Amino acid sequence: MSLLAIVGRPNVGKSTLFNRLVGMRQAIVDETAGVTRDRHYGRCEWCGTEFSVVDTGGYTSNSDDIFEEEIRKQVVLAIEEAHVVLFLVEAATGITDYDEEIADILRRSGKPVVLAVNKVDSGEKIYDAFQFYSLGLGEVFSISAANGGGTGELLDEIVKQLPEEDPDTDEHPELPHFTIVGKPNVGKSSLTNALLGKERNIVTPIAGTTRDSIATLYNKFGHEFMLVDTAGMRKKTKVHEDLEFYSVMRSIRAIEHSDVCILMVDAQTGIESQDMAIFNLIQRNKKGCVVVVNKWDTVEKDSNTMKEYTQAIKDRLAPFNDLPIVFTSVINKQRIMDVLNAAAHVYDNYSRKIKTSELNEVMLPEIENYPPPAWKGKYIKIKYVTQLPTRSPSFAFFCNLPQYIREPYRRFLENKLRSNFDFIGCPVQVFLRQK
Repeated sequence: MSLLAIVGRPNVGKSTLFNRLVGMRQAIVDETAGVTRDRHYGRCEWCGTEFSVVDTGGYTSNSDDIFEEEIRKQVVLAIEEAHVVLFLVEAATGITDYDEEIADILRRSGKPVVLAVNKVDSGEKIYDAFQFYSLGLGEVFSISAANGGGTGELLDEIVKQLPEEDPDTDEHPELPHFTIVGKPNVGKSSLTNALLGKERNIVTPIAGTTRDSIATLYNKFGHEFMLVDTAGMRKKTKVHEDLEFYSVMRSIRAIEHSDVCILMVDAQTGIESQDMAIFNLIQRNKKGCVVVVNKWDTVEKDSNTMKEYTQAIKDRLAPFNDLPIVFTSVINKQRIMDVLNAAAHVYDNYSRKIKTSELNEVMLPEIENYPPPAWKGKYIKIKYVTQLPTRSPSFAFFCNLPQYIREPYRRFLENKLRSNFDFIGCPVQVFLRQK
């Protein structure tokens, strides 16, 4: 997916504009429990084109003395990662030294740049925007991020500048993509190296060694897929560098492009809030999931430890807890093939298509045995069910009064689908449609 980076000096309205862009579509705005510091990452859709947006702002907002080198580093990183750069300036203040500094970097970059003048919320202020033509970055778009004025024309221009082909397409689009995710230092790169049988990625005890999302073709033991190792995602209080922010962003995008995510958890700490944030991100993106509890050799065990640990994880992940949990010690190469087998099984479930006749044969008697509760004297009849042609398993139940079916009954339908058809590790969506 193409990436748009919003750059500019502090207090020109980058975050306000970001919120307006991603707010057009009620979808994942990933301020994922702060994995990206106070940076925001989300998606925007305009006229059928979808792209990712990153807000790079706020680095120097708490300081009166803005170091040019820091602004330069920030903008250079954004330019390297983005396919189009949206440069935001402010009408009332006019052109500042920092604006000229950023404009100079952007001119040299060769990347497509769209220049927007913010806070043009009245007719007279349009004249203040003309001075920005002197920056030499082409057409100037006057907008008001706060009330949305001019953002339609701005988005038309952004969509025009985006690359036509998806820049994230890879050489093997037909193969399943398994992405290893988790906090720093849980053993993601060690698992990749153990599976590949060679030192493909650098491994050190220092958290945050992996910076990029590294994809490798795996073709052994009857399995063939793309294996992606990602940078660890940690809480915003622990993220100290711009470089790490972009590593996290690449990890989030790797999740978007995966089929199954292998979520690695440290056996000593169990599932913490940061693991939950990553799990929620996997869920919101509707991806298959396998939980791998690594460093199991460091835990003192008795005959019930694994059973109790499994139940504790399922309780923490409820209601979506129908997923495989594998206990490994990557350093001792224990049960690492189980991880692959579990991921392959989840992928089979994720891509399974069930015939409509088979679905109705199984589900209609279940519904007859336990029909939806009546609502204000109105009886709800579900007539038939079919699978929708979506990437993850989604089912449409056609009935006379879909608006009266409540969440507990949706959950019942999902559980019956799971118990009759194997959907372990997969998100299952239930839609109710008017017959």
